[in-house]
Amino acid sequence: MLEDDAPRKKTRVLRKITRQRLKNIGLYYLKRFESSVANLRQVLQRRINDYAYQNKDFDRHEAFDWVEELLEEFQRYGYLDDIRYCEIKVKSYIAAGKSPRYIQGKLREKGIDEAVVADFLVQQDYDPFDAALKLARKKHIGPYSSSEEIRKERRSKDMATLSRAGFDYDTVVKVLSFEDE
Repeated sequence: MLEDDAPRKKTRVLRKITRQRLKNIGLYYLKRFESSVANLRQVLQRRINDYAYQNKDFDRHEAFDWVEELLEEFQRYGYLDDIRYCEIKVKSYIAAGKSPRYIQGKLREKGIDEAVVADFLVQQDYDPFDAALKLARKKHIGPYSSSEEIRKERRSKDMATLSRAGFDYDTVVKVLSFEDE
């Protein structure tokens, strides 16, 4: 009885996907976010799949061809550049104190080759110890905990936190034994 009285959630009717609409969606996305080619491809294909789910007679393969043409066009104009995207993200992640494993994993998700990421890490003179210290300072662990007693009590938890963040054992031990002045 109660189920009949409840208003039914209406599914949103999506606008028709055309080549021009896909181009507008892509340009609007690039206006707001820096993106890799693979990431923008995913965004546009998700929109196509959503529309094709509602409209069974829609030819999604033709739309996927439009996406590839648009990606080439955006690269030609310089709107999409994987190298630029990688450089921006690597610098951002290093500034945030992220580990190399974390950085490579995130950029692999976005379709960036691991060799390119490794090159940028070398160019940036990345030091895992400094990055782990930044994370320790941010999380108030290890040398940045409030007292020596808490530091000793939480040593294993602090090790786990830094390890989960992607830092290797030697770096973790070095950070936890570091004495901040």
